[in-house]
Amino acid sequence: MSQAIRVIVVDDEPPARRKLVSWLSDDEDITVVTTCANGHEALATLQAEEVDVMFLDIQMPQLSGFDVVEQLPANRRPLVVFSTAYDQYAVDAFKLHAIDYLLKPYDHPRFLDTLVRVKNSMAQLDVQMMQQQLSQLLTTLHQPKQSFLKHFTVKRQDAVQLIKVEAVDWIAAEGNYVMLHAGKSQHLIRDNIGKVEASLNPEQFPRIHRSTIINLDRVEAFYPASHGDYTVILQNGTELAMSRTYKNKLRDSLQLGL
Repeated sequence: MSQAIRVIVVDDEPPARRKLVSWLSDDEDITVVTTCANGHEALATLQAEEVDVMFLDIQMPQLSGFDVVEQLPANRRPLVVFSTAYDQYAVDAFKLHAIDYLLKPYDHPRFLDTLVRVKNSMAQLDVQMMQQQLSQLLTTLHQPKQSFLKHFTVKRQDAVQLIKVEAVDWIAAEGNYVMLHAGKSQHLIRDNIGKVEASLNPEQFPRIHRSTIINLDRVEAFYPASHGDYTVILQNGTELAMSRTYKNKLRDSLQLGL
């Protein structure tokens, strides 16, 4: 196997733990992460460690093996091999999707049969995981790439002027219009700021206020203001207000340290 199977052994009887650890350690495909003497230790281990398979005794004080499995969240639940001296628990064990059930006292050949089941189950999980990853990759590759606006169109009396998006420093809402601030020039276009925001790359042109969009390439600094707001200083010296609501969105989406 390309990667060792990580196993924990949970049993309140030391001889049972030692026997399992000895047999498991003989297999180069297995890594015994630790042993646990009770269910509480097992739950703590599973919170702290990545575990593939758990050999779990059913009858233990305080928490039974069944209790341990039922308390585990689905995303932290390894494959389980139950062991017990009582065969009446077999049906319940398989209801909890155990991959095998070792009835004590079991011998080495019976253990080896279980180990084969463990490896087969892990191989199936590996195939399922690869299929899921491939499916996710194909879905991503087939998603159409979003196309963002490249030019603003400004209508003049005798012409139509094209303003490159990257030339714009910031954009302000003015009623049913927006004002494009590009260097020393200003251009008024009939549009609302919500539509303009939707047409631009949000990683480059985030909204910082209900009436303001900025070009991040033109930002010099962010300064804290009152009540969680910020002041944005552009490279040309322009100061713009950034509200707390948009600051939080900007911080979360672009991982800015605000």
